[in-house]
Amino acid sequence: MAARIEHVVVLMLENRSFDCMLGRLYAGDPSYQGLTLNESNFYEMTYGVWNDPQMTPAAACIPDPDPGEAFTDMNVQLFGQEVRPQPAQTPTMLGFARNYGLLGTSGSYRDPGAVMHYFTPEQVPVMSALARAFGVSDRWHASAPCQTWPNRFFAHTGTSLGYVDNNTFHIPFEAPSLLRRLEDRGIYWRVYFHDMPQSILLRDVWKCALSRYRLFGQFLADAHTGALPNYSFIEPRYFTDLFSNLIPNDEHPPHNVLYGEQLIAQVYNAVRSSPCWKETLLIITYDEHGGCYDHVPPPAAVPPDGAMNNAYGFRFDAYGVRVPAVIVSPYISSGSKVRPSGDTPFDHASIIRTVREIFGLGDAFTARDEAAPNLLDALSLAAPNNDGPISLTAALDTPDPDKFPELGNSMTNGMQTALSAAAKLLPDTPLAFDTQVPNAAGLPSDPPDTVARSLANVTVRTRGFLGL
Repeated sequence: MAARIEHVVVLMLENRSFDCMLGRLYAGDPSYQGLTLNESNFYEMTYGVWNDPQMTPAAACIPDPDPGEAFTDMNVQLFGQEVRPQPAQTPTMLGFARNYGLLGTSGSYRDPGAVMHYFTPEQVPVMSALARAFGVSDRWHASAPCQTWPNRFFAHTGTSLGYVDNNTFHIPFEAPSLLRRLEDRGIYWRVYFHDMPQSILLRDVWKCALSRYRLFGQFLADAHTGALPNYSFIEPRYFTDLFSNLIPNDEHPPHNVLYGEQLIAQVYNAVRSSPCWKETLLIITYDEHGGCYDHVPPPAAVPPDGAMNNAYGFRFDAYGVRVPAVIVSPYISSGSKVRPSGDTPFDHASIIRTVREIFGLGDAFTARDEAAPNLLDALSLAAPNNDGPISLTAALDTPDPDKFPELGNSMTNGMQTALSAAAKLLPDTPLAFDTQVPNAAGLPSDPPDTVARSLANVTVRTRGFLGL
């Protein structure tokens, strides 16, 4: 590897598909697997892909309400039915509108076409500018066709141990993690977070490395002083914070994508102005598509292991839907379309594979990260000469103070419910967990609470557990 990379920074956002965010980045370019505007779904009528040209706060939150993201929802989106076909078939990608419309039959009305909405490059200018100034991958898939937690744990461990839904996970999560291996090899790492880091549920970091967890402000400080770790993983804000008047910046529908744009700009500006810049690789991606439309069928995948802790018989032998992936480094040529050399696409296990090879971390964790292509070929410049934009600014509406009580009193989405339930399972200290029987039943099945109450629970339990 010619490029000298000493710092890898990963920002993982929430629940947007590639077509939703980057489908029109290179409009009319036949070499780019974006939207042609001829794509459609049918549910009682035809719904084509579409864009709202007025980037109002409401448009920035489409689709609203939140689409389905459970395993059965994604089967409908991909195949038109809740049960995955056996033997395996190529997904038709024709069930997104149908799934969204069906979710509205038992509650408030849902426009089936909302999930077919996409943003133009002018509407998400920060992500688009970085994709053009550095590299974008139109061949990055979520690791599995299921919810947030399975996919995020693929980024840390190369597996979800057979779990497909957030509410069935065993806590703590027992798979060996990239974070622990970095720690054992003396490679400096940190997880930076806003309210609750999901990786806190990894058992193998509980006894050795909770001091590595820091609030996001520390990332900005570490970048400024040139003290970035060798590996940084950044988690966005998942909850509305009434006390600080802060809006979620995770982009999880129906959260406003412009706050995610602001977070991307903050991360890039911090890295770009850091003394560490010339030796940094920044990866910006999303955990899964969250029900938003994408037209490219996910291909078959190498199962990570033999685990199958789900009632559906799913062996994790297929990827999930494509997600946005922007690759930033001064070693990347401007305008790069970052693709693997073979037929295997990038997925979240590619993060592990790339970090393992950069820092010489040894053997693969699972068969999935062994098979995953790495990103090193994208670092093609002989010297770190692509400095890109000096800084980027996100267009951002000022939050309306009168809206905060409404946001705080709203019901939690599936992600927020799972995070709050997981926080309730955290012991007072890591060592206290060894005196308890692991919760083999997974997450509590408590009904969703309000956003404000859930955040209060998360804040108390998480920061107490981390000693912050």
